[in-house]
Amino acid sequence: MIRTLFAGPTSACFETDNKTAYFSRCEYTVTLDGKEQFTADTNVFSLFGLLPDREYELAVTGHEPLKFRTAAETCAVNVRDFGAAGDGAADDTQSIQTAVNCLPAGGRLYFPDGVYYTAPICLKSHITIELSEKAVLLGHTDQSRYPVIPGELNDLVTGESVHFGAWEGNAVPMHQALLFAEYAEDIRIVGRGTVDGNARSGGWWENVKDRKIPRPRLIFFNRCKDITIHGITAQNAASWQLHPYFSEHIDFLDLAVNAPKDSPNTDAMDPEACDNVNIIGCRFSVGDDCIAIKSGKIELGRKYKRPASRHTIRNCVMRFGHGAITLGSEMAGGVKDLTVERCLFELTDRGIRIKTRRGRGKDAVIDGVLFENVKMDGVLTPIVINMWYNCCDPDRYSEYNTTREKLPVDDRTPYLGKFGFRDMQCLNCHVAACYCDGLPEMPIDEITLENIDFTYDPSAQPGYPSMKNNNELLCRAGMYFDNVRKLTVRNVRVEGCEGDELIAHNVGELIRE
Repeated sequence: MIRTLFAGPTSACFETDNKTAYFSRCEYTVTLDGKEQFTADTNVFSLFGLLPDREYELAVTGHEPLKFRTAAETCAVNVRDFGAAGDGAADDTQSIQTAVNCLPAGGRLYFPDGVYYTAPICLKSHITIELSEKAVLLGHTDQSRYPVIPGELNDLVTGESVHFGAWEGNAVPMHQALLFAEYAEDIRIVGRGTVDGNARSGGWWENVKDRKIPRPRLIFFNRCKDITIHGITAQNAASWQLHPYFSEHIDFLDLAVNAPKDSPNTDAMDPEACDNVNIIGCRFSVGDDCIAIKSGKIELGRKYKRPASRHTIRNCVMRFGHGAITLGSEMAGGVKDLTVERCLFELTDRGIRIKTRRGRGKDAVIDGVLFENVKMDGVLTPIVINMWYNCCDPDRYSEYNTTREKLPVDDRTPYLGKFGFRDMQCLNCHVAACYCDGLPEMPIDEITLENIDFTYDPSAQPGYPSMKNNNELLCRAGMYFDNVRKLTVRNVRVEGCEGDELIAHNVGELIRE
């Protein structure tokens, strides 16, 4: 079966239905209206160069034909007609911004082949930005061209706070992103072109800990809805690449996100306090987490109680980075209803990385998380659940966050609920197969591992399975659990570990079959 994931005016995205991770079982041919287009071997594929408001018939080897209709549009205009040079040298900022401002609702702004050197651009509702295959939006290297956006301001009449900027879970000032929208809706960024932050040339990756104002993201959406990013390559952001914030109905489809492995804080995609996010058919290779799902630190969590909810991640491939898929650690609003399936993780430090700490608050609840049909290769530690995360907070070395003694449960105590991991193949591990460490006063509620194989790299090197205080180096360790209420390990094979396959401390109920 073939399903349509997206059909815009000029592009469409489709998914084959099978159980394999990212790649299809065999190569197939795609035909459109009887004309052969290309062959492919991935579960997600796209078509570009389509005509608006037209019905097409799609045929894929081994599947029933599918009819679909592209979206209508009011107009399509070329950015060069507004004066953009696209030569990689002239400053095209004013031409691009003028074109966006002039575009009517339902309009499409087209970027033909070329390099468009630009400072930040503000997007607006009901428009499509289309980048041709050899079109590049290249970030300006002059840091002064990236305005500082306030974190929050008080409404002049009501006195209520209005949020504009954010960084690592707090409403704080930030540099404006290269592509930027706030309080907008119905925006599409599509095509086979590239949005490049040009961060190395701009000096954004230098002296990052000395900066008082957080570096710009590549693409930032604040309190937006109905957003689709399809097909493009996003790369070399000053910090996070794609950052939807307090937004809803967001689709990331068949896109690539790249940054050098040693680039600082270049997370590929960080949906924060968002609802209904689909990340399907994407490819990631970055210097930090590939996907980090967040919901703010304790101030935002208490105030808005806005969880990251209804996220689906499917048919994606993650390479390098600290974590393939991370939850937290800024999760004070909670995370619920997350499904990850048919994904491929390669050479990341951790595969599934769930992190929180004392101080995230009583609304910091992660529950309803399922990973299935996931394949990992060369991942140092495939599964990590860490309630002792010790980065990014001024009190991380305090007695409160280091003591292993059981503390009173109060308004600062986070909660981790039910986690399911099944039908997974984890090859060539290095540090440990699984490392789950809960709080003594608030154990992880329930973990189920089912139908999983773990093997180890013959040349495995020691490392730290999680980021916490009083850490210890491990190498080829088995499955480690501490402070878990209920643990089920069913049909799990650990081949080649050093020491015990299963170490369980302070586990209330253990089922092993």
